[in-house]
Amino acid sequence: MAEAVPVRCPECLRENGYTAPVFPCACGAPAELPLDPSAPPAVLTHRNWSEAWVRARCAACGRVDEWPQPEVGCGSCGTVVRLAVLPVDAPGHPGGGAAGGGSGAGPSAAAAAGGPVVPVPVPVPRAPFRPVTIRTARDAVATAALYLRWLGFRDVRRPEGPPVPSAAVDLRAPGLVAQVDPTTAPAGLRAVECVWLNGLAASASGVYFALAGYTQEARSRADALGIPLFIMDLTGTPQPLNEAAEALVTAGA
Repeated sequence: MAEAVPVRCPECLRENGYTAPVFPCACGAPAELPLDPSAPPAVLTHRNWSEAWVRARCAACGRVDEWPQPEVGCGSCGTVVRLAVLPVDAPGHPGGGAAGGGSGAGPSAAAAAGGPVVPVPVPVPRAPFRPVTIRTARDAVATAALYLRWLGFRDVRRPEGPPVPSAAVDLRAPGLVAQVDPTTAPAGLRAVECVWLNGLAASASGVYFALAGYTQEARSRADALGIPLFIMDLTGTPQPLNEAAEALVTAGA
């Protein structure tokens, strides 16, 4: 897990602790965003989707993917700043020098070049998931919570406090924000974007479960954002719907 670093707010000069997020690479290894310590934080005055992404290389397999640009909000004045990430070819970037585009050099190539070998984590075999028949919305939420625990997430629970008015139910665990939609309507674009934004705000990964599936726009946006999508049938067995979900099932928490 990445270590917390101090980030000084350019507006009020308060130091805020920040831990760079770690994303699941397609190979199953955690891909960490290496912050550029020489670049000062930039105040975020407006959002632009094309500028909200940054390229980073997986240290294990050399794959280059786009991930959300790191941001942190000041706990004193509320200013939101965007943090710079080392370019993929810069010294100090994980796997630096490996070929990009999803086909970079892996551990064997690093060894041949005299560099350190970073082992790819081997997923730990899990016992088969025991489904729970879904008859009510509460059953759907319970099934999603059980499935997340089966994947390896600990302390899965609904957050305390009054629920946010929404058709979806919020589940949280360390490093995880999950939404469970037990309605009979497909989850839409806004629902996927909300779980992604909630994950960014909590420096956590977002996951979505739905009984009725997703609209095509929602699936396309989830693929672009790397949000795992699962669909649940009434037998109570969640099924992965996109590559991000397949990777999560393979690697676990």
